[in-house]
Amino acid sequence: MTASSNLIPEPLSRKLRVFAFDPSVAAQFDMAGISEMTIDVPWERNLEPGPVGDYIEVIDADPASGAFYRPLDLNDPRVLAQQGLPPSETNPQFHQQMVYAVAMATIVHFERALGRVALWSSHHDKGSPEESFVRRLRIYPHALRDRNAFYSPEKKALLFGYFPVGIKDANNTPGTLVFTCLSHDIIAHETTHALLDGVHPRFNDPVNQDVLAFHEAFADIVALFQHFSYPGVLRDQISRTRGNLANENLLGQLAQQFGRASGRGNALRDALGDIDPKTGKWKAKEPDVRILERTAEPHARGAILVAAVFGAFLKVYRSRTVDLYRIATEGTGVLREGDIHPDLTRRLADEAARTASYVLQMCIRGIDYCPPVGITFSDYLRGVITADYDLNPDDSSGYRLAFVESFRQWGIHAHGARSTSVDTLFWPTGETAFAEMPERDSAPAAVPGQAAPMDDLTVEDYQRAETQAILSLLNDQESTAGPDQESPKRQSARTTRKLGQASVELDRYEAWAEIDTNAAIVWNWLIEGDGRQFARSFGLVLEEDDPPPTVFRSATSPNRVAVEVHSVRWALRRGFRDVMDTNLLIEVTQRRRGYFDAAEQKRMDRSGNTKFAGAGDFRHRAGCTLIINPSDLSIRRVIKTPGTIADNRELDRIRSYLGGGLEPANAFESARQLLKAREPFALLHRDGEG
Repeated sequence: MTASSNLIPEPLSRKLRVFAFDPSVAAQFDMAGISEMTIDVPWERNLEPGPVGDYIEVIDADPASGAFYRPLDLNDPRVLAQQGLPPSETNPQFHQQMVYAVAMATIVHFERALGRVALWSSHHDKGSPEESFVRRLRIYPHALRDRNAFYSPEKKALLFGYFPVGIKDANNTPGTLVFTCLSHDIIAHETTHALLDGVHPRFNDPVNQDVLAFHEAFADIVALFQHFSYPGVLRDQISRTRGNLANENLLGQLAQQFGRASGRGNALRDALGDIDPKTGKWKAKEPDVRILERTAEPHARGAILVAAVFGAFLKVYRSRTVDLYRIATEGTGVLREGDIHPDLTRRLADEAARTASYVLQMCIRGIDYCPPVGITFSDYLRGVITADYDLNPDDSSGYRLAFVESFRQWGIHAHGARSTSVDTLFWPTGETAFAEMPERDSAPAAVPGQAAPMDDLTVEDYQRAETQAILSLLNDQESTAGPDQESPKRQSARTTRKLGQASVELDRYEAWAEIDTNAAIVWNWLIEGDGRQFARSFGLVLEEDDPPPTVFRSATSPNRVAVEVHSVRWALRRGFRDVMDTNLLIEVTQRRRGYFDAAEQKRMDRSGNTKFAGAGDFRHRAGCTLIINPSDLSIRRVIKTPGTIADNRELDRIRSYLGGGLEPANAFESARQLLKAREPFALLHRDGEG
């Protein structure tokens, strides 16, 4: 390196060319201006051919043809000089560039919203509780010759298929190949599956109708709203729709080429409308408060959540642009015939981009405010609303009200809420959870060496105890990994005296390792320290509560109920008035053996029973997500699953669901199959649902 090169700063981003939607749009004459675009991805100094970076490893093996395509070197001067390879359906190196660029752009949205580095879910060694760090998500652009693309939790990889077109119409030529790795939407969708799995691995367990539907909907939401971050595409669609984004447009559609080549006649999914089978024309969707009651298939059910989110976006967009229409129409509200003025197009596009960006950030932040298992659409609504309030109490544009109203119009509401106002949807604070804690049937026995139960304390006593407890968690303390947290990887926590601090500068391995170290410290605080006094208000069941025998006990201390701290993460975001907002996010669960035969369940739950041949027919999990504010030493939110691990009603509900006893008929063939599947997304996407 020359002396002069040291004076040249490294780039912040790398510009790469991609298909804006997919090759089918590029093949349309009137779409030529927006068929391709250049996007910015973070500059990775040590990016190797593949591309292989810190987050992603592209491996271009094609098992069907026995080929292994030469990896793309994005640092080749010829590639850098032209901002990446030109879009091409036939060049495998461009396929590699396409999946890398879109996946990295998706990761950026997540890190910005969550306030921390993105991590993939850990690899679990077979037959061992030990976990391994997954540095890179592997992406295979030509993994299978099939009408499919999916995220593999087992392989920690995205596998994209390709297939020949078998129909002939205005949009399809028989024999031509469709590559799912060239669809911006499919890449973003599958990358989102992987990112969500990294935050919530238990969101793959289908214990109710909403779980897998949420995974599909959330992936669609991220893919859709990424469209709005591309100015050229956005301005084009604003101009074509004359600013009315509720009309048919590419921004609300997913995977046009895939849908048409699959015989649907239109995009794979459309958040705004569908082709009317009677007329053959596109028709806008109308909200239906009853539609969830008759929809079970995950993609169809997830589409309802997507429609509700897009409806909220449209409400805010219309509100933010009403003044522009008033000016442009001289108060009439009716635009003249013909193209709208380019200045109006630009201003409408600016408002749409800002609104969509904020909605996307709301949607991603909301996953931090959900229970650790068994998510429902209702939980997600509460999570989005609460997370947005905590970060930005001043909602002058009415985003939260728009979400609540749109969700209500689609039949999604918060279960148990006393009203439909925004403030009743907030998850409870620690103080509220304590005040609402059910009374015990009898006084608990004192546990030597542990904090006294709080059943008889006043709210003022609680506040003092809360402050002291959080101080003990955040400050230096002697910490020993508990029996339910013990593993070879966690033994270093025995000598750790302090929680790792919030930072966005950590290496991703360091961030991953710190989660386990912090988990051991939190377990010690929650079970052996000052946090134990809050366990009941967190929805946790301890040994003094006399839980059923089928609730898992500690492997090393049979008299102790098992409590598992799965994740302890920091979130560092810029919030209201540009003040840095820091939260400590903790996920805690407990397990119980479930049996499909209710009589067998009762037999195994007889008092004194300690003999279990195995783990039961299924696992019932319950727990909570805790959000702690280190600034004011408060338990900011307590987000509990319905009922506790000892709740027989929840156990009966899950048994009924897994047994296919719900109406309408269970769409998961059955849910038992997917509960045990190693590749749930391959099963979900096997019929070309994307």
